[in-house]
Amino acid sequence: MNNAARIVEVPKGRSRVYSAPAAEVAVVTPTRLRSGRIAYLLELYASLCDQDVSWEWVLALDGVSEDGVPDVLRNDARVKVVALPRPVGAGAARNFAVNEVTADWLTTSDDDDVLPAKSLSVRLRHAQKHDLGWCAGWSADLHPDRSITTWRCSTPPGFHAPGDVWRHWATPNSTIPIGPTTLLARTEVVRASGGYAALPQGEDYAYLVGVTGGARGALLPTVVYHYRKHAEQMTAQPEYPAMELQARRFAWNHGKYLEALRKGTCIVGSAIP
Repeated sequence: MNNAARIVEVPKGRSRVYSAPAAEVAVVTPTRLRSGRIAYLLELYASLCDQDVSWEWVLALDGVSEDGVPDVLRNDARVKVVALPRPVGAGAARNFAVNEVTADWLTTSDDDDVLPAKSLSVRLRHAQKHDLGWCAGWSADLHPDRSITTWRCSTPPGFHAPGDVWRHWATPNSTIPIGPTTLLARTEVVRASGGYAALPQGEDYAYLVGVTGGARGALLPTVVYHYRKHAEQMTAQPEYPAMELQARRFAWNHGKYLEALRKGTCIVGSAIP
């Protein structure tokens, strides 16, 4: 058996197809393989290796060469490297990665974050047991001294009907209702929701609204994601706030009009006879 990672180039046409080891969950990660983040990427990989379900890791290279992929990842058959020919941004990179997912369930992680023990299994087993379309949890900030601070989102723990999560997001300015990276969903639900929005940031807000608006799910009162706090993270950059409200408005309106469609109050064109 070939134990090497699979390299998928997607500059044009259809991606090459590979026979991958069976996996219950896919983890999607966009990255530009920045030198200051390679250690974080390897820590994320180590946390994946500590999970107690089978997984595939789809690593979307956002316009950088696969030559920079660490050897330990190249030598793991569970890693699929999607090599994009030019930078497209995190959202589009994730969408291209979703094309290569073979598992029935998927979640996402940024290249500088970490999954705590049983992060995948606690969500997956709960979703399977209750026949859900998605399952999320709480996230916790991971500080440089390795301490963690749990963030409890505005959506309460328990089961949620389609659209219920958006209803816990009062206004675009309000805190988002669930951490998007805590969301584990059926791959078919992700694809049906349209994936990530075409935004330079905040694309995962719209993803969260689309997935939770399209299927019944649950929020667990359990930390399933460690969000690393450091000076180089995107949200810590001085230019980040400039478009944040616009991204939030886009996602919030996405939820608003999905709600109208569910209620039948959205004006649509008449059917053509």
